[in-house]
Amino acid sequence: MSKNMAGAKKKKADQSFWKFIKWFWILFITGIFAVALLFLLASWGAFGELPTFETLENPQTNLATEIISSDAKTLGKFYLDDNRTDVSFEDLPENLVNALVATEDARFYNHSGIDARGTLRAFFFLGKRGGASTISQQLARQLFVGVRSRNKFETIKQKIQEWVIATQLERSYTKEEIITMYFNIYDFGNNADGIRSASRIYFGKEPKDLKVEESAMLVGMFKNSSLYNPIPRRNPVGTKNRRDVVLAQMAKYGYISEVEKDSLQAMEMNINFNPESHREGIATYFRMYLQGFMNKWIKKNPKPALEGQRDKWNLYLDGLRIYTTIDSRMQKNAEDAVGEHMKKLQAEFFHQNTPDRNATTPFVGLEKKEINSIMERAMKTSDRWRKMKANGKSEKEIRESFTKKIDMTVFDWNSETREKDTVLTPMDSIRYYKTFLRTAMMSMEPQTGHVKAWVGGVDYKHFQYDGVYQGSHQPGSTFKPFVYAAAIDQLRLSPCDSLPDILYCIEAGKHGNPEKWCPGNADRKYSGKMYTLKKALANSMNTVTAQLIDRVGPKSVVSIVKNIGLTRDIPEVPSIALGTPDVNLYEMVGAYGTFVNQGVYVKPVMVTRIEDKNGTVLYEYVPETKDVLSKDVAYAMLNLMEGVTEGGSGTRLRHSYQKNATEYKEIITGYPYGFTNPIAGKTGTTQNQSDGWFMGMVPNLVTGVWVGGEDRAIHFSSLRYGQGASTALPIWGLYMKKNYANNDLGISDGEFPAPENLSINVDCSKTVENTDEEVDPGDDLDDLDF
Repeated sequence: MSKNMAGAKKKKADQSFWKFIKWFWILFITGIFAVALLFLLASWGAFGELPTFETLENPQTNLATEIISSDAKTLGKFYLDDNRTDVSFEDLPENLVNALVATEDARFYNHSGIDARGTLRAFFFLGKRGGASTISQQLARQLFVGVRSRNKFETIKQKIQEWVIATQLERSYTKEEIITMYFNIYDFGNNADGIRSASRIYFGKEPKDLKVEESAMLVGMFKNSSLYNPIPRRNPVGTKNRRDVVLAQMAKYGYISEVEKDSLQAMEMNINFNPESHREGIATYFRMYLQGFMNKWIKKNPKPALEGQRDKWNLYLDGLRIYTTIDSRMQKNAEDAVGEHMKKLQAEFFHQNTPDRNATTPFVGLEKKEINSIMERAMKTSDRWRKMKANGKSEKEIRESFTKKIDMTVFDWNSETREKDTVLTPMDSIRYYKTFLRTAMMSMEPQTGHVKAWVGGVDYKHFQYDGVYQGSHQPGSTFKPFVYAAAIDQLRLSPCDSLPDILYCIEAGKHGNPEKWCPGNADRKYSGKMYTLKKALANSMNTVTAQLIDRVGPKSVVSIVKNIGLTRDIPEVPSIALGTPDVNLYEMVGAYGTFVNQGVYVKPVMVTRIEDKNGTVLYEYVPETKDVLSKDVAYAMLNLMEGVTEGGSGTRLRHSYQKNATEYKEIITGYPYGFTNPIAGKTGTTQNQSDGWFMGMVPNLVTGVWVGGEDRAIHFSSLRYGQGASTALPIWGLYMKKNYANNDLGISDGEFPAPENLSINVDCSKTVENTDEEVDPGDDLDDLDF
């Protein structure tokens, strides 16, 4: 009986076993069919619309437009929400790829989009031993599925979609392409969209230059770019720990050794934060000019019509590449030179305009009524007034808002960040900002017209008016070379010909002159002696300039300046000889380039080429040139202006020492520039020292600098401090010293090339001038126009 019972038990056990096997296979096959059905239903769109084949082949991502310098550096970008510039797999360092695979998907190269082993592990252990999402699935979510829903049913649907899309991606792209797309699509925070922006923003370098520990930190951010973000430093311990986890994973899978892992984990995170925004970074004023240039170009150049795409180029979404003439090294030199000098110049201006020294500071020589008028105009043109008016506020409400104190961040030269927090009324802030002197600087290669540096002001974030292109100012004596050029061209004069330093008047009615015009020298003195044109220009003698424009006529001068790029309306009257018409720095630099380029005017150019995201050329620059002066006249003008730096107002460029260097006198005595190479140039100072200019030239670079106040009544009281030689020339000197310190820039320190068979005498060594024989200077002093 016991045997029967044992047999029955065995039989029952066998039946149970086979029953288990039966149900196992039923469930297994059912599971396979269920999964297959789920995939089939998902591919039919039962769980939501899936991307088409065409969409998979061309996924739409917003790409920032990149601004590229002539030395192949990124100057900045134009973007709305996505500061993204794609890179290729070849631009990704091996350590970065290894870090990603080791941390996010160790079997990436062995599956086809879904890691079955990882999925089963996540299913049985409910995700406690790691997730199952492959890199392909994460890319699918980033590109097409979107943010994971909190609803469990929706989450399951999204997961199924990810599986399907991941397998489709694996069929459409190589493993390298999938990794590249994943790095390019991810948002690393702080406007760092994609690996290239992240590398530049967090470490100040291109992805290919990332070190192992830097790559590990960036890969660690894939888990949560907000929680494990080094900027701001809200979670420094967690961010470092996450980086160390990535390094441990790299060691686990053999990408680095244990020794390397321990060494790298012991290192602190060295972040080199370089925020990228429209108001920060290098060449900000130029980038804003470029934005306007591109908007005009887009209006004139429609995008090729493609189904489902925009019919106009979008500067912020289409990933255009703009190749510019700006040299990033020279741009930095220019910005540094401006910052160094303007900080000191501003300190001197503040020193001279304290309330006890100037009761109307920062305005000089104005009545209260005039000051109120300026402030009223500034208030009504402010952003605050415009926005409040657009929001329907009454004028009374708007005016009241300008008298209430509020927290604000303002510009400050003495702060490391050039900003400080304070409490002011909006009206007080307007007055505060008016106390700051403004500047502009542009540098151009005269033979090509390529603009190498563009500084529109001291700080774009706080002073958004571009002094290079938008601003227009009286040029003062920097206009005189155009008068001399007309005289040498038409009268066949040479730099060695002489004219007397006497009071000279042009009668009313002559040359369209409305009244008698008798310009005086800046010092109001007249020696009565003979001066060569070279010496007269070097000392900026108004009396000699008046004689020249009388002989050639203002119409001839206007004709020349129109041909060399000055486009603004210039009246044909004698007073233009002293620089009374408004001009902008951009056009002045182009005009002076004509002298260096042997009489040929080349229009300044900033953009050489525009490409789409695929490298298709959309625009290429064609130079605009015009023959204006003969080679001989152009060279004679250079010889004239070399006299300015040899014995005139630009002589301080030759100093190899610093005289009387005190905290404030340093501004006017100059820096020890010590230039010994040929330099042609011209300083300029307008009435009451409202504008200071310097135009400087060497054989392959022309640079112009302007310094002044926002209003003409904001200026230094004395010529000693306010002249162009004190305000503008030092910026040129600092800039050129920095350029010459870098031999790779190739800035010439040689002679200006002379034409063959030069027909104009430029050797004034045998010319007799400043003799004891005097010419009657006249006595009509009451009619002087200072």
